[in-house]
Amino acid sequence: MQTTGPNSAFPNQQTKPVADGSSLAHVAPRRWYAALVPKLVRRRMSVSSTGAMVCLVVLGVLAASSFWTLRSQQEVLDRSRIEQIRVVTSILEQAIEPLLAADEVSGVRRLVSESAIANEFERCSIELGDGSVVAATYASMITAVELPTKWPTLRADLSESEETIDRGVMRVSRVLYVAGKGRAVLHVDAPVNTATIATSDTTLGAAVIAGVALGWLLWAQRRLGRTVRGLEAIRGGLRAVAEGRDVRGALDVHRDLVPEARAWNQIIHARDAYVRREAIMAVATNLAGGGGRAATETMSTIDALWNGIIVVDHGARVRYANGAAGVLLGVRKDQLIGADITTLPVPESMLVILRDVVEGRTRQRQSFDVEGQSPGGDRTVLRASIKPMRKEDNAAAIVVIEDVTQQRVADESRNAIIGQVAHELRTPLTNIRLYVEALVDDKDQDAAARARSINVISQESRRLERIVGDMLSVSEIEAGGLKLRVGDVRLDALFEEMHEDFRAQAQDKEIELVFELPPKLPVVQADRDKVVLTLHNLVGNALKYTPAGGRVIVRAAEVEGSFRVDVVDNGIGIKPEEHELVFERFYRAKDNRINSIAGSGLGLALARNVARMHGGDIMISSQVDKGSTFTLVLPMNVAQGRAAVTSERNAA
Repeated sequence: MQTTGPNSAFPNQQTKPVADGSSLAHVAPRRWYAALVPKLVRRRMSVSSTGAMVCLVVLGVLAASSFWTLRSQQEVLDRSRIEQIRVVTSILEQAIEPLLAADEVSGVRRLVSESAIANEFERCSIELGDGSVVAATYASMITAVELPTKWPTLRADLSESEETIDRGVMRVSRVLYVAGKGRAVLHVDAPVNTATIATSDTTLGAAVIAGVALGWLLWAQRRLGRTVRGLEAIRGGLRAVAEGRDVRGALDVHRDLVPEARAWNQIIHARDAYVRREAIMAVATNLAGGGGRAATETMSTIDALWNGIIVVDHGARVRYANGAAGVLLGVRKDQLIGADITTLPVPESMLVILRDVVEGRTRQRQSFDVEGQSPGGDRTVLRASIKPMRKEDNAAAIVVIEDVTQQRVADESRNAIIGQVAHELRTPLTNIRLYVEALVDDKDQDAAARARSINVISQESRRLERIVGDMLSVSEIEAGGLKLRVGDVRLDALFEEMHEDFRAQAQDKEIELVFELPPKLPVVQADRDKVVLTLHNLVGNALKYTPAGGRVIVRAAEVEGSFRVDVVDNGIGIKPEEHELVFERFYRAKDNRINSIAGSGLGLALARNVARMHGGDIMISSQVDKGSTFTLVLPMNVAQGRAAVTSERNAA
């Protein structure tokens, strides 16, 4: 029977009816997706770009409004400060004149000192006509211990009061007229913008709003990117079909990508089920006595399938097994045919179900996973589906076996990454929340405490940025799109930032963190963000796997046109046979002591990838219970490093 038309799953393809009355394509489509999928991908990419532009506009508006608000507030504070300086100066002028007339020098000095400190004046002094200072903010500035009997004449350049503002400092000079004595000059120098800390609440609020907007941007971009990746995966599957790579691994798409991916998987699984049913029916026909050339061709086709197929008769013996079944079970095909099911290398639970099926006690389809080991010792996961097949009055069973090891590994790796990311993000987010609550609740805390809180929030924000950067870099590596943005990298500033970032972590674990750096560090040509990511992974691992009381040393030096960094620790160490394995993604050393330490096994793989993209490398030297040394070598110039690597490869 043939069906064609708009209601067919695969138009213009030959199909056959199945038991439930539906129709499925026997072969893969080659026409209908040619215009559909690129159009969907372009549409998703357009939506993604539009969403990104909207988010960027929102961030720009927030940044501009925050800047304008802060600027306006600062101008108001500056004007208030100037008026304060003028008022205080006038009060001092009126209070000092009678005290000087009464020769109360100590009172004048105390008044000048206390007023300067209380109002945050940089300088407050009283000078006579010859320039001698009789009172000042600090005693060390006073040059005239007592008032002279005869006051000197005031210089011509000080005969008038004046007021100037230069580089944020307001300078006020007022002429004092002291009855019976003469004239003196009151000098006041005061910073205008000392009230900047008062804007911290506004700054914090703007930062929180911008952070929320940035988080939403990342979330939206991820959702949109996820949709595009799902459609691209479907497109890749269709391209694989067009190129003749019609295998399960090339067509299946992860079900969590997009709803379209789940629908695509349903179509693929339905097609695979149809192929299996056709193969099973052919096997049944052959077992019933059919033969000839058609039967031989059918058996050859079944034997070439990637899924294992086993037919068990009513006597609980294997009547047929294809080559894939023997490979997946680790048994030769000729040993399977005719064998009793009790001799099959499968769990007892599977044998019980097989007996129930072949003895006619159940007609339900059963499916379960079986874990084992390959001949090489690697872990394998096989999925066995048992379906009863009635033939005349005797019962029989069809067992379809497929290898789902890679799918299980991918699921476990994804879950591990999700758990690690959640753990890594929880700590900085908790710290930011606690310090923000402290700033909001305790508005009367001193300026130093507020500054410390803001500094912690800034450090944790940078930590969040590094974590997100690591994950994005891993995604770029997966997609083959990791690129370098080369520029000047000032290593002195880079190591100073690293020392600040890791100092608190080292103190918490009671680990001595030492930076042994040369007096002068060079400027290298590299991608600064990627170099920071690499060094943070190396130093962070050293602190993570070094017990309390240990020591971590970071050495840096310029060696033969390259820059070398050694990260040395006296931690738990790594076995020699695992020295290269630790640079593989998702691999963690087989040491029970690290089971309680959070980690995803991505850091070193990412670090070495970045180093080699620069034309350098990362080496390891380690002994168990004695410590490890990770050495990062980077060329001073990325272009020269890449050229050297290319020439070495060509020579090899």
